[in-house]
Amino acid sequence: MKLVSFIHAGRAGYGITDGTIVRPASDGFCETYPDLRAVLAADALDALDSAVGPPIALGQVEFLPPVLNPAKIVCVGLNYRKPYPVDGVAPPDPENIVLFGKERQAIVGHGAALEIPPEGPDQSFDYEAEIAIVIGRQGRCIPLGQAMDHVAGFTAFNDGSVRDWQKHSIHAGKNFEKSGSCGPWMVTADEIAEPDELTLTARLNGAVVQSASASEMIYSMAEQISYISQVTTLLPGDIIATGSPDGTGGSRSPKRYLREGDLLEISVSGVGTLANPVGR
Repeated sequence: MKLVSFIHAGRAGYGITDGTIVRPASDGFCETYPDLRAVLAADALDALDSAVGPPIALGQVEFLPPVLNPAKIVCVGLNYRKPYPVDGVAPPDPENIVLFGKERQAIVGHGAALEIPPEGPDQSFDYEAEIAIVIGRQGRCIPLGQAMDHVAGFTAFNDGSVRDWQKHSIHAGKNFEKSGSCGPWMVTADEIAEPDELTLTARLNGAVVQSASASEMIYSMAEQISYISQVTTLLPGDIIATGSPDGTGGSRSPKRYLREGDLLEISVSGVGTLANPVGR
């Protein structure tokens, strides 16, 4: 099942899509469950399938991030083998999973413009393609063997980064408004037979710049979920961005940061393609 959040005729809504149309949740269903986070929290996906209204052409909606209001967005750093910092010699694998947080204001939906930062920070505005996990079941101190049972689905994610400001702090460099994106929808876990075999591809203006398999992650999705749940209770709708492989603009020689007029496309096998133009 593909679950999408959107704006249509000036109203925010959500529903089920096949990639060409969206079947929006009925008004009555939305009164009980105002957004997808509420649906996930109530374990009401099966009920949603039979509580939809007339179809809307997908071209008539404005995409929003699939989960509009996650309680938290947790990002995993250094989870693929690559030079880091973006200049220099590749270090050994991190001894522990590296975490940082992302604010909701930093994320836009499919089709929306990534906002070039103000003058100065705009000179190191970078992309990071990632596979994102959407949590479906609450959990704390989740055993490794049960971690994937807490997954509602998967989506594509761009962890937009301002490299020069990462030197100020990770939080600053990772949280410029509208610098990242998520979508175009989330695909429920029952449709992804082998999550660790998902493939990730990023294209910049049509040229492949990042390509990897989830099997190349240093720490698996299950390990990430279990580890994060030691720190905090994972809630339905929470997003875990699982790390980005080599090929970002800052890792290239010469560096290739995002510029006005660029088009960034991030594809996750079995999920779909998140596309965002870059503008001011």
